[in-house]
Amino acid sequence: MSTSAASHLPPAYPERAAWGTAGKLRAWQASALQTYLAERPRDFLAVATPGAGKTTFALRVATELLDRGEVQRITVVAPTEHLKTQWAEAAAKVGIRIDPRFANAQGRHSQDFDGVAVTYAGVASKPLLHRSRTEAARTLVILDEVHHGGDALSWGEAVRDAFEPATRRLALTGTPFRSDTAAIPFVRYEMDAEGILRSSADYTYGYADALRDGVVRPVLFLSYGGTMRWRTKVGDELEARLGEPLTQDVTKQAWRTALDPAGDWVPAVLRAADKRLTEVRRHVEDAGGLVIASDQRSARAYAKQLREITGEPATVVLSDDAGASARIEEFADGGSRWMVAVRMVSEGVDVPRLAVGVYATSTSTPLFFAQAVGRFVRARRRGETASVFLPNVPRLLGHAGSMELERDHALNRKDDGEEQLWSEEDGLLEQAQAAEGASDDLTGSYEAIGSDAEFDHVLYDAEQFGLGGVPGSEDEDDYLGLPGLLEPDQVATLLRERQKKQVGRDGGQARAQAVSAHRALAEHRKELNKLVSAYAQKKGQPHAVVHAELRRACGGPELATATSEQVRDRIDSIRRWFVGRR
Repeated sequence: MSTSAASHLPPAYPERAAWGTAGKLRAWQASALQTYLAERPRDFLAVATPGAGKTTFALRVATELLDRGEVQRITVVAPTEHLKTQWAEAAAKVGIRIDPRFANAQGRHSQDFDGVAVTYAGVASKPLLHRSRTEAARTLVILDEVHHGGDALSWGEAVRDAFEPATRRLALTGTPFRSDTAAIPFVRYEMDAEGILRSSADYTYGYADALRDGVVRPVLFLSYGGTMRWRTKVGDELEARLGEPLTQDVTKQAWRTALDPAGDWVPAVLRAADKRLTEVRRHVEDAGGLVIASDQRSARAYAKQLREITGEPATVVLSDDAGASARIEEFADGGSRWMVAVRMVSEGVDVPRLAVGVYATSTSTPLFFAQAVGRFVRARRRGETASVFLPNVPRLLGHAGSMELERDHALNRKDDGEEQLWSEEDGLLEQAQAAEGASDDLTGSYEAIGSDAEFDHVLYDAEQFGLGGVPGSEDEDDYLGLPGLLEPDQVATLLRERQKKQVGRDGGQARAQAVSAHRALAEHRKELNKLVSAYAQKKGQPHAVVHAELRRACGGPELATATSEQVRDRIDSIRRWFVGRR
């Protein structure tokens, strides 16, 4: 739409000139806009942490280009159907008319609109149609969460083919790119000092910057471990504790056992999370909670458990349900306590009142984790905090501890085996989001027998607080009962006070000693795993073979359930093996 056409906007769409000056933007948005307008490049990548306001920045760029006559049409490309509507509604508030219901079958949009919102999947199904639309007028293409351009080779090629003729392309992302080797269209890559090609952003606004500016909330990560028991496909019964050093395979099975709705781990964590939500709602009346599940079967089961805990129904959002968007909007505008979703609410969906989350999914990529946590960090007023409940899994805690770090998309980086294995698995889980439940191929051929939960610690600002506690204990309640409104420095102060109080209670020193023993055992297991890895590489044998030889030589159970003495015996044995003594 040309500048002159603005006078014919219907009353529902305010004049774009009414937006005002950059003074109404947040400081980072105004700075990014200034950077953009200074050069007005054909391609621009803005990386801003979830909750910082990427949509507002992009729409301001769009109004500037429309009003200057540099573009005539807007195309927004988003990951999901719900986000198309969200973009259209945000655009309407600043006088840009976007059609979120545009379908490929239409071929063109109504003259009532300045442009359309489409999904990456829609572009991939008919890239030549979108190329023709792009060539028909000077077009600004906004690529929301542009990392989806690297989700599949066909998607990346389609995005490139469709929007290569665009006059301007504005790419947005709030999360680290996947660590694969598929170049994302219209993203610039540069060689770093180590000879690795990495994506290069034109403007970056990270979580640490946003937290300092009060744009996002500080996040408390509450970690829960416990004992998990399951039966393998060959009939062996295994037991392991979440939080202890375990092999990758044992960790995955223990983690999934914890998430089994039939066990005791999930109900205990849901009760703790609801108790935390009650405390937050004392200060923030409309605060809500979100449980992110692995599959639809689990989501429904978690919702049933929440109803038993709270006495009120939870909103259930399933990705293939036609009414999902309406339910998200109803929850966002209401005051009910809980929503349960599979993956649909993990990216881009704006529900500012979400304050408490339960990460009840086995998806573990940095990208998905950052998107999921991003649902809870949008600040509405000073003092709000977010609380996210996690299984005590080292990989997740590592993601939580590095939220302030920026990750670039490295094109020629070689992933280690662990990263590749987990990424492949997460891809399978994405394919399963429309299924009633995960199949044996996804969950592994095993049967969950039982689980229990224990509060382990709080992770805040990369520091651990707390010495553990059973569900419902005073030790747990001290951390669940933190006030719902706190400044970031007050959070750290209160956490230290809670920990000091816990150590000072009767038996507190004994618990501290038990934790020390636990950590000592963890260090012994870590040392053994390193020695096994080195020996396996030396002999050209799989790690599992070396562990099995050690068990035969020293006796005892698998490493996951071995005692400190048994682990030390194996360390002594494998050291002798290195010098040729058996």
